[in-house]
Amino acid sequence: MKILHVSQGYFPALGGTEWLMTRLSEELVRVYGDDVTIFTTNCYGGDAFYKPSLPAMPVGNEDVAGVHIRRFPVARQISRVFHTIQFLLLRLNGSVPHAVRLYGDGPIIPLLGRMIKKFPADIIAASSFPLLHMYTTIKASRQSNRPCIFFGGLHPEDKGGFDWPIIYKTIQDADHYIAYTKYETDYVITKGASPERISTIGLGVDPEPFHDISQPEAKHRLGFDNSPVVGYIGQIVPHKGVDTLIRAMPRIWKIYPDVRVLVAGARRTFADQLEKMVAEWPDEWRHKILFCYDFKSEIKPWLYAALDVFAYPSAFESFGIAFLEAWSGGKPVIGCRKGAIPSVINAGRDGLMIDYQDDIMLAEAIVTLISNPDWAQKLGQTGYQKVLANHTWPIVTKRFREVYSSTLEQYKSEQYLLNN
Repeated sequence: MKILHVSQGYFPALGGTEWLMTRLSEELVRVYGDDVTIFTTNCYGGDAFYKPSLPAMPVGNEDVAGVHIRRFPVARQISRVFHTIQFLLLRLNGSVPHAVRLYGDGPIIPLLGRMIKKFPADIIAASSFPLLHMYTTIKASRQSNRPCIFFGGLHPEDKGGFDWPIIYKTIQDADHYIAYTKYETDYVITKGASPERISTIGLGVDPEPFHDISQPEAKHRLGFDNSPVVGYIGQIVPHKGVDTLIRAMPRIWKIYPDVRVLVAGARRTFADQLEKMVAEWPDEWRHKILFCYDFKSEIKPWLYAALDVFAYPSAFESFGIAFLEAWSGGKPVIGCRKGAIPSVINAGRDGLMIDYQDDIMLAEAIVTLISNPDWAQKLGQTGYQKVLANHTWPIVTKRFREVYSSTLEQYKSEQYLLNN
């Protein structure tokens, strides 16, 4: 099968969609021998779509792990103008027209539509909303008579980003939609999507690198002693709730003063605010937290291995690959009762749930797990077994490919009936 993937980013860009596209593309090539091409941007993150000062990757073509990668330049100066207008409108009246939001967030990729139409793919799949390239992809696929699949990336709790009718009209226009959780499936159906054109597929992880790493050695590598370590590993952006963890720590230190904190992930501008919060701590606390930014991928399993508790108090996730990574290392997780996350965490069996931005609840959950290490270990091991049963990349890729294949056959049948 000749597959074209379209995404806002691709490794070494970091993020859930970026990692999904990377591993899915690689597995389709490795296991099934598919011919996979990815059209993507040359940006490392969403901020770079409208901030010309941020670094970018070289534009052009390369092959990695058998995947053909084409990175397109982004018209960042144009998005910067729209982003400025968006900021001013929010300050003035609190509302922004969808077109301003769409072009302000980008990515504006001038060549993308033309190149999709020219590219000889059997099937086109794209992620993720609410970004501009999704609309370019569906338009180009229709103009060139190829089936189009969209998947995931919805954060319904983010009303400013996802409460736009055009998103759900576009999903209805696609040949198939892949949701990551039952929560997302039910949501897009309420927005008008046909149930027979939706598949629910969880995300995947490579569990082997995360398992059987010595925790004492991992802690030593990070400069920690054998004290308990609480950690957040993910993008350093506001909605992920890492500031809730920082606010929770003083309460925890009243009970367990030796606990250490790890905050690791792709550095974004929000990191400045976090560091400012920490700078206001007394000296005795400041040395207990470690910020680890923009680490290499091979370091990630060691970061998880050092943890006793993984805290990911995010406001909204389409799934939350970080939970799978933590479970792969046998770690208990803490998430929020919002959006899709309750569809991922089985509270009381493989993790704990708290209210969003509730640092008191987060502190209590962390203290509970530190106080009950046997139970914490049981939660982590239950999560690990769930990963092995449902969320390895071979399992997940098989599900994706079955949808690709059935959608392609259905599209061919519909075209035959239309033309005969």
